[in-house]
Amino acid sequence: MRDADDTAHLSQAVGSCQLCAGQLPNAPRPIVQLGWQAPILIAGQAPGRVTHRQGVPFDDASGARLRQWLGVTREDFYDPHQFSILPMGFCYPGTGASGDLPPRPECASHWRSRLLAVHTGVQLTLVIGQYAQRWHMGQRRSVTAWVRDWRQRWPACLALPHPSPRNNRWLARNPWFENEVLPALQCRVQSLLEARK
Repeated sequence: MRDADDTAHLSQAVGSCQLCAGQLPNAPRPIVQLGWQAPILIAGQAPGRVTHRQGVPFDDASGARLRQWLGVTREDFYDPHQFSILPMGFCYPGTGASGDLPPRPECASHWRSRLLAVHTGVQLTLVIGQYAQRWHMGQRRSVTAWVRDWRQRWPACLALPHPSPRNNRWLARNPWFENEVLPALQCRVQSLLEARK
């Protein structure tokens, strides 16, 4: 029972986190999906403006594309027994000159190790974008380099570009991603989800 109490306490603490109050364009609104036993962990960047407004992770055009990449329904994606969604920053960081600002660093330093330690069922971690890749992969490389070397940590970990429509040009320049990586990803995801049923 102690584990259940610990995870319930962590969930409550994350939901009421105020670490970045005063540093954000809006009041803190941590947006995560904590699936402690989920086989798939999505390590993203930070919620965007639409996600902040909706209060649901990846409830925007990026999320629609991500679900397409994974080959899953909304119902599966938002089932915490199947997917845990843990961005580097839990709250919308605001907009800069060329898009959303980087995730606030306080979240990772305060929460990340503690939360990952109790995600005991993870068999596949999807690492989306440069900030998550730097933290999870331990090296500073370009997103393209990490994604191109996708077999390096497969099948336990996979780097992905951000599914934002802003990355349409990247997808057009790198057709190997859709031809090679996505079929393998969809097969792996399907296998993990079927094992849960």
